[in-house]
Amino acid sequence: MDWYPLFNSLRIAAISTAAVFFLGIFSAHWIAKLPPSLKGLLDVALTLPMVLPPTVVGWLLLVLLGPRRPLGIWVQAAFGVRLVMTWWSAVFATVVVAFPLMYRTARGAFENFDRSLADAGRTLGRSNTWVFWRVQMPACRQGILAGSVLAFARALGEYGATSMLAGYTPGRTATISTTVYQLWRTNDDAGAFRWVLVNVAVSAAFLLAVNLLETQQRGGRR
Repeated sequence: MDWYPLFNSLRIAAISTAAVFFLGIFSAHWIAKLPPSLKGLLDVALTLPMVLPPTVVGWLLLVLLGPRRPLGIWVQAAFGVRLVMTWWSAVFATVVVAFPLMYRTARGAFENFDRSLADAGRTLGRSNTWVFWRVQMPACRQGILAGSVLAFARALGEYGATSMLAGYTPGRTATISTTVYQLWRTNDDAGAFRWVLVNVAVSAAFLLAVNLLETQQRGGRR
């Protein structure tokens, strides 16, 4: 059994989660302080990929990054790198579809944060950066952790945008989701079922690890 789709899926999901973690928390932190009208407009723009069909997201990314588009032409001419039909192309797709989950969850956590804790840190002479990382982030860790889990799970299971932007090439761009589809399409139901079981096992193990971590954190605070 070729394990490349598993390795590639985990690699793509891990990179995407790391990217949306920082993009999501900083976007949420900044937007949470804006006026309601502007916040509403930005919310629509940033969470739109969450409600759009994944194939529409994939098509929009192809329009932006395709080899015959200005950005794709420039990157290939300057760096000799194609932005589509490679394994890292899937990272672009999964970042776009997973970002809204991280952003919305982090923003909710920041809006419920007790600002008096931050003010107390500033009265002690601490910088805003110190207060953010040492006071606000620990206080909001449950929401941040939930957003990270949702983003990882979304990236791991992404198919529509990934298949359009990265395609399916065994040993190069194949992921678990695209492999299941290709095996089903070729009437290899047994092979598709094996990869479904692998996906379920990986997802369950990840969620179990997160639950254990949360349990240990709650136990440590008592």
